[in-house]
Amino acid sequence: MVCIACLLPLFLIPVVNALPLLFDFILSKVYRLFGWEYRKPEWVPPACPFKPKNGAQAQDASEAKTTVPPHATIGEGEKED
Repeated sequence: MVCIACLLPLFLIPVVNALPLLFDFILSKVYRLFGWEYRKPEWVPPACPFKPKNGAQAQDASEAKTTVPPHATIGEGEKED
């Protein structure tokens, strides 16, 4: 037997997911009442802020920090001090 408080989140998830659609519907009705045009904003898909690194990329990144950039080559007629 499961308590009702434990089942409550299962019923709230669809309601929470429907809130943006309900918000757009209500705003479109309010805008239409004032004679304005309501355009739905573009929803950005969720993205992970951390980019995964595999072993080779992590090693290349650590080597890039420790390596010294190559010096310019000495052309003809120039002397090295």
